Amino acid sequence: MSDPIKPIILPPPTDPQQEGEWLQKALHTWLDQEFIPEPINQTIAQRAAQIFVRQRMEGENDLGCLVIAIVTEMQSFDFSQSFYGEFAIANAVSDLLLDSLGYERCCGG
Repeated sequence: MSDPIKPIILPPPTDPQQEGEWLQKALHTWLDQEFIPEPINQTIAQRAAQIFVRQRMEGENDLGCLVIAIVTEMQSFDFSQSFYGEFAIANAVSDLLLDSLGYERCCGG
């Protein structure tokens, strides 16, 4: 029987606003580089960062729970002017956070 995947727990936030600003910039850059730069990318990055900051300020440090919160809350966002959807955004946030923590995304190590 295989072992369950261990959760990835982010360090407690020291400055959630600064984390949010970093995430917004990093996600906006990623969105613009992944396809073509679009004005909606800034709005998407702002919304995802707002969700992330609020979750962190409420004490959520589990990366999986943060990803689910972003997927759930971004479902109400109008993606009609974008190539992206809520799952792509949540996965990008996860990848950016894993990169910033030094995790190897392909293998989880």
